[in-house]
Formats: sequence, C-alpha cells, structure tokens
Amino acid sequence: MSQKFSSLAEEGRLRTEWAEMHMPVLRLIRERFEKEKPLKGVKIGACLHVTTETANLMKTLVAGGAEVALCASNPLSTKDDVVAHLVEHEKMKVYARYGESREEYYEHIDKVLDIGPNITLDDGADLISTIHAKRQDLIANIYGGVEETTTGVIRLRNMAEKGVLKYPIIAANDAATKHLFDNRHGTGQNTLDGIMRATNILIAGKIFVVCGYGWCGRGVAMRAHGMGANVVVIEVDPIKALEAVMDGFRVMPIAEAARLGDIFVTVTGNKWAINREHIATMKDGAILANNGHFDVEIDVVRLKEMALSQRRIRQHVVEYTLPSGNRIYLLAEGRLVGQTAAEAHPAEIMDMSFAIQALAAEYLLKEHGSLENKVYLIPQEVDHSIARLKLKSMGIEMDELTEEQKEYLSSWTVGT
Repeated sequence: MSQKFSSLAEEGRLRTEWAEMHMPVLRLIRERFEKEKPLKGVKIGACLHVTTETANLMKTLVAGGAEVALCASNPLSTKDDVVAHLVEHEKMKVYARYGESREEYYEHIDKVLDIGPNITLDDGADLISTIHAKRQDLIANIYGGVEETTTGVIRLRNMAEKGVLKYPIIAANDAATKHLFDNRHGTGQNTLDGIMRATNILIAGKIFVVCGYGWCGRGVAMRAHGMGANVVVIEVDPIKALEAVMDGFRVMPIAEAARLGDIFVTVTGNKWAINREHIATMKDGAILANNGHFDVEIDVVRLKEMALSQRRIRQHVVEYTLPSGNRIYLLAEGRLVGQTAAEAHPAEIMDMSFAIQALAAEYLLKEHGSLENKVYLIPQEVDHSIARLKLKSMGIEMDELTEEQKEYLSSWTVGT
C-alpha cells in the first residue's frame, strides 16, 4: 500500500474507533458474536452507506464468523478513509469510493454479489433488485435479506404484493428501535447539519419547507423549528397533514409554499416532490435539499434544462440562474444532504439501527427454511432487547409490571 493510502487508513481507523465508543449496543452484540460465532460460514453481501458506523457493523458480522463484502448505497456518502481502513487493517472486501460514477456503482454491486451471498443487507434495495433483475442464479443459496430504509421497504413490499419477491426480507426500518429514532432524531439532526455545513447560513427566521411528514419529516421539522425556523409542511396524507397542524406547523400545497420558502427539504420517498413548475416560482436565493434515499425527489434534470447558467459556489452548492434572473441553489446534487455534506447519522443512532441489522442476520440464519418470500418485521422481543441494552448503556433503569398488573392486563372479566 502507498504511504498516502496507509495514512488515510489510519485516519479511518481512528474515526471508526471514535464511533465505536458511542455504539455500546453493537459492541455488546459483537462480544457475544465473538464467543458464539452464530454466523460461522455465512457469506453476507452489503450495500450500505460506507461510514464509520457501517465499519463497526461489518466488524461485528466478521466477529460472528461471517465473510462480508461491502459496496456503497450512495455514490456521495462514502468516506474514503473508512474504505482504506477496512481494506488495509481489517482485510475486508470493500468496493466503493466517494464520487463513483453510476457505472462504477453497479459494477461494485456486482462485485459484492460475486461472493455468492447467503444474506443481503441493503439500504435502498439495490442489491435485491439487481439480484432479481440480473443475478437470479444466486437466489437458491440466499437465506434472506435485511432492508434498512423506508424507500427500500416500499420497493420490497411492492415486489412481495406482486408475487415477484424471491426470498424473505426483514424490514429493519420498521422496527421501533429504528424508525422512531433513526428516522426522526438521526435524519432530523443530519439534515440540518448537512444544510448548515454546505451553506453556513442562519436557520433562524427562515421559511423552512419540509416536503413529507413521515418520521423523517417529523424529525426535520422539529429540528428546524428548534433552531428558530418558520416551518411549513407539505403532505398528501390527510392524517399526517392534520398531525403537522396539531404539532404547530403550517400546512399548504407545494405550489403555494414554493413562492414563500427560503429552504426546501424533501423527505417523501417519492419522485418529483419538487418539480419544474414549483422551481419556476421560487424566489431568488431559494435553497433546495433532499434527504430522501434516492435523488429523484427534486427534479434536477428539469432544473438543469431550465437554467440559463450554472456554477459551483461552494463544495456542495451549485447555483442555477433561471430565465427570470432568480438564482436557485441545489445542495449535494439532490442526493442525501445529510450523508453527502455532513457525516450522516450520529453513531448513537446507528448503534440501534445496526444492532437490528446484526440480529436480523442471525435471525434469518436460524429461521432459514421456515420463512416465506415476504417482508417481515423483526420479532418484538428482539426490538425490545435492543431498547433495553440501549437504556442500560445510558445508565437508565425502568419499571417492570407486577404479577398482579400482568394478570389484570391479560384478563377480560375485570371491569370498573
């Protein structure tokens, strides 16, 4: 290895070590895995954001006896120092680099699949979709897969409903210890972190438009409001729209909000939440950011077509000048702003999310042969065990039901 690569690897090692300090649940799982080797002989292919937290997940799986191969789930979220660390110090198969092309992205997915995985770990379902589209010869040896994010779970549930899903999936995203914390607190924090690092602007006093009020949107709106922004929510679901109103936010159509907003963030999981017509009415200086998984939520293609000129102002900020003379600023090329312009979710959040991934892999191995080709929730006892470990690591104790209380809850004869 070159001296430069070794230096990069050392930087990655130190940052991965720092993340590990803040991932006590995963660390406890790793200690058990090292003793029990529950994944011995299992090949695991992973398509995840290549970050320090992911490095600790990979080390946990290897401690459990697995052979792993990792590629990136987003071309702009890869931390090259982490790649160098995993390759040089941990001797892992990692196929990723920051800024890789679309062609390289799919070449790297194929290299991961070349190990013939028994279990797949996805963040966006690109491994699974590639297997189903081009590599169906691998399916016979696959026990199951785990999907990390909302967008991927939506894709996989559609596949299951249409009868085309060829192996069982655990929806890690739908675990309570994932979406209630990762989606809300993780995405809420890293979205604001990414915007501020990219632009260095003041959030207070801005009209901050949040497209989507799922768990991610709730988190973004909460953090923006906490920093003094005037938050507007865009929704298509009447229940979520009503919830946003009751939470104290204005709700209106995007066509109306487009004329008002200073900062726009999309977290819908759907395409073109902000389209050409919306962009055309935005005021001079409007900032567009996406923190949904795929780069389709802002219609970047039409933005480029309608712009008279474009120039890069800062590392993650491109200015587009419209025929009206108004300037629109797109962050992180319309990709995940929290992953690209910042460092993604804090380690404390990914501690729970990746604990789910590790335990879901163990569960798939144990239940191999008994699961249908469906999307499953992780068992509640696993979800609760992760929450208990997290509370314990924080030094927090909680009550337990007495026998009398348990009896009361299980009875239907006792009334008022």
